[in-house]
Amino acid sequence: MALIPPDPLRILHAVRAPVGGIFRHILDLAQGQIERGHQVGILADSLTGGERAKAALADMEPRLALGVHRIAIRREPHPADLMLVSQFNSLIRRAKPHVLHGHGAKAGAFIRTKGRAENLIRVYTPHGGSLHYGTDTLKGRIYAGLELALMNRTDLFLFESQFARNTYERLVGTPKGLVRCVFNGVTAKEFDPLVVADDATDVAYVGEFRHIKGADILIEAVARLRAAGRPVTLTLGGDGEETASLRALCAKLNLDAAARFIGHVPARFGFSKGRLLVVPSRGDSMPYVVIEAAAAGVPMIASNVGGIPEIFGPFTDGLVRPGDPDALAAAIASSLDNPDKAHDRAKLLRERVFSHFSQRAMVDGVLASYREAFADH
Repeated sequence: MALIPPDPLRILHAVRAPVGGIFRHILDLAQGQIERGHQVGILADSLTGGERAKAALADMEPRLALGVHRIAIRREPHPADLMLVSQFNSLIRRAKPHVLHGHGAKAGAFIRTKGRAENLIRVYTPHGGSLHYGTDTLKGRIYAGLELALMNRTDLFLFESQFARNTYERLVGTPKGLVRCVFNGVTAKEFDPLVVADDATDVAYVGEFRHIKGADILIEAVARLRAAGRPVTLTLGGDGEETASLRALCAKLNLDAAARFIGHVPARFGFSKGRLLVVPSRGDSMPYVVIEAAAAGVPMIASNVGGIPEIFGPFTDGLVRPGDPDALAAAIASSLDNPDKAHDRAKLLRERVFSHFSQRAMVDGVLASYREAFADH
């Protein structure tokens, strides 16, 4: 007999690093679930996120019936993880959740240390993470082995893109349990028109400064354009582990007068600082920055990687080969030379995102998947 899910649900979201798109996803999902009457809590690492995560969680905490919980969670496997399992299980006993939803590989592993229970489902959303490592590397083989060991301790796999699902099945295997894809989504206010700033540069980048995000590729592309006689200017909005090396690369390529760093800024503010947004990722699953920019009607070109083509749909002329500064430079030049075409594509992409990538659709899809998992339990 199918198990009828409790109403309201008690939902505990767990994540290692409360940063970037994964954290934004959890906050939006939690807010939507609260608005539908469910009781929600968040568990996150205390070592990362800094003041931004602290402020975001403090703002959210009054609405979180199951509270905010911060414990030290290291990124890589560590002997201290055994102690964390004990802490995690103690928290579960106190919070009494019906849904344990782990986001990312490390949190996903923790939630699946919990044994099967009649009135509890264990949900896992990889969000890329360990799926970015191929099985031709030692780390990739280790991660794939861990994922395989936990695969059948999962009541529901929730992937945010078909790409992520396919990658998981290719690297790890096909789960026996319930598998669903639910796209990330953005709020209604993010579809408001965007005004380009008076001091906008030709090109803007908004995101984390990490190797996989490819900001260095964009810098190289701008340097090639300038070397060819095109005085292209660049704004880089973000921060992260590669901040110093990206600044050094700009100095090496004599871009100090052409490129400016504006630090971490709200996405829409960053979008306003350029006439063309470039997303030069080497790898991605379902990046929020692409959905946000599309919702705002921002002219954009992006790498043809991961789940990005699922966002762009039929508008493939906005996609470029990843990891290739020359191809990216050519795409930038084409978009700057044909602004009307770029704006027309942005308008059509905005309509597509409005139909398929809203916060409401995301929350409804996740809750529907929870209900299916209870019925399958």
